[in-house]
Amino acid sequence: MIQALFSQPNYLGSKKLLDVTALRQEAIASNLANAETPGYRRLDVAGTFQSEFQRAMQSRDAGQVAGLQPKLELDPKAISHRLDGNTVQMETELAELQKNSLDHSLGTQLITGSLLRLRLAITGRPA
Repeated sequence: MIQALFSQPNYLGSKKLLDVTALRQEAIASNLANAETPGYRRLDVAGTFQSEFQRAMQSRDAGQVAGLQPKLELDPKAISHRLDGNTVQMETELAELQKNSLDHSLGTQLITGSLLRLRLAITGRPA
């Protein structure tokens, strides 16, 4: 019974959102750490993931949502504005860091809401 609650597409989508923000955090940290490395190319979550995620969420198929695997790849849109070929722009990374922080907060709030509803169902008391 409880397993069915954790297999809902919305809950799985929230978990996947947290997975993506953790992966994107790794990419941003790597990009910032290599901001001065000649020839370094910016990393980000694969650009196709967002459309795959939206399609899976619209289908309401828990298996499809659970099967999504975000991965890091070189950012094909990143252009080097420097002579050394490095494609990292500090302002972009800091903006992405802030956006990723907000996405992570959203994901944790969604998961927390699901768990609080479960707690209410079990105990009959909110929080």
